[in-house]
Amino acid sequence: MKILIVNGPNLNLLGTREPEIYGTVTMEDYLEKLQSEFTTHEISYYQSNIEGELINRLQKDDFDALVINPGAFTHYSYAITDCLKNIQKQKIEVHISNIYKREEFRQKSVTAANSDAVLSGFGMDGYRLAILSLK
Repeated sequence: MKILIVNGPNLNLLGTREPEIYGTVTMEDYLEKLQSEFTTHEISYYQSNIEGELINRLQKDDFDALVINPGAFTHYSYAITDCLKNIQKQKIEVHISNIYKREEFRQKSVTAANSDAVLSGFGMDGYRLAILSLK
């Protein structure tokens, strides 16, 4: 199975960004761990701080399943929401922190309605749990 992991804005700073919330592991290091654990899957990764670039990547349609952490776009990007609506593949939304314990504006996901499931608050392990849930 070809799995695409997509991260939105500021998630390129994982490992140094607010370590008390996001931890100290970089996405690149965690991706290596995922790739070594899930050897029967082809796992690719894409990150951008730019909404249109994320949409362009998602529209390439070269994957079997999607694990997405839209970052701040979770809370207001109807463009990404519409894009997800048109992807007819398994989609798991992941949030490293528990968005329901954070600021009020972070507690609403406009993208979740077009995902098959949402994992929130499991730290970086949310990506692993998402992959485990894919069929």
